[in-house]
Amino acid sequence: MIVRILGEGQYELADSSAPSLEALDAELNRALENGDEAEFATALSKLAETVRSSGARVDPARFVPSDFTVPHDGSTLAEVRELLSSEDLAEG
Repeated sequence: MIVRILGEGQYELADSSAPSLEALDAELNRALENGDEAEFATALSKLAETVRSSGARVDPARFVPSDFTVPHDGSTLAEVRELLSSEDLAEG
C-alpha cells in the first residue's frame, strides 16, 4: 500500500499495516469531529510517525497513486477541514 504524507512524499507499507493505520485514522477523525486541537495534533503525529517508521520512502521520480493520504505534521484542524471541504467539492 502507498501512503502519502502531504508535503513530504510517499511511503510504501505492507498491506498488513492497514488495520493499525485505520485505527489511527479513526482517532484523528474523532479529534476532528470533536474540535479537539490537542488530541488532533497528537493523533496526527502518531499517524505520520507510524507511516514513516513502518514504510519505505518511494522514490520521488516514481509515480504511483496513493491509497491513503495523511496531512502534514503541524496541520491544524482548520487546515484539514478546509482540505476536506475542497475534496468534497471536487468529488461532487
